[in-house]
Amino acid sequence: MAQIMDGKAYSKEILTQIKSRVENLENKPSIAVILVGDDPASKIYVKNKEKTARELGFVSKTFYLKENTSVNELKDLILNLNLDEDTDAILLQLPLPKHLVSQDFIELIDPKKDVDGFHPINCGRLLTNSNPYAISCTPKGVVKLLKKYNVEISGSNAVIIGRSNMVGKPLAQLLLAQNATVTVAHSKTKNLAQTAREADILISATGIKGLVTKNFVKENAVVVDVGISRDESGKIFGDVDFEEVSKIASLITPVPGGIGPMTIAMLMENTLELSLKNAKF
Repeated sequence: MAQIMDGKAYSKEILTQIKSRVENLENKPSIAVILVGDDPASKIYVKNKEKTARELGFVSKTFYLKENTSVNELKDLILNLNLDEDTDAILLQLPLPKHLVSQDFIELIDPKKDVDGFHPINCGRLLTNSNPYAISCTPKGVVKLLKKYNVEISGSNAVIIGRSNMVGKPLAQLLLAQNATVTVAHSKTKNLAQTAREADILISATGIKGLVTKNFVKENAVVVDVGISRDESGKIFGDVDFEEVSKIASLITPVPGGIGPMTIAMLMENTLELSLKNAKF
């Protein structure tokens, strides 16, 4: 049976370290979170982020905007937060309502306050190994968890299923920087299971329940499940058939309790780092 990579436990370690660092700071890190609309999952995420930030001693401000918020209203809020010296980090909770184009507003955020690392400048800096102001939280959390469990990334074959701007693409860059040989697979990949079986490290980030079965996994591979989906009752599932795959893999992340908590921890780490960087300017 595979050893479980406990993201929940490790994230608590990271948050404890952050809290002790913040206690020694005169100017506490501050994060502004923008939530547009009434998406239930987004409300839960935002509430958890706010709670965690305050427990760490951060200043946390949440802006709740109506579903029918106009383009100009959201634009003005972001631009004002960019200019606000008391705001170190800005998080725009996604998805936005359909009449608002996410990328347009991501590009409005000051790259030095872009806590999610989604701004094209931060993406470009990551691509060129040029020190982005912040690195996308989920990919950063994946790599950090792999290192915690002493996974040999350098020289390994890493297969990522999913090519999103938020997870798949930045994660590929982070693994390349660690000298992995990276394959990015997706819905159009032929013989997906065969490609996945080549992986020493298999990471799935599609949101398709049970996509990764034992046929996708070679003996003793490391399996990281980034996908999240819910059934009608609200129960959370990952991409990986945990029961089957855990009998084959050497290491595996659970859902929940794996990458989710690591993502929150990285968000807090990014907020602290942005605060320290901005203090130098």
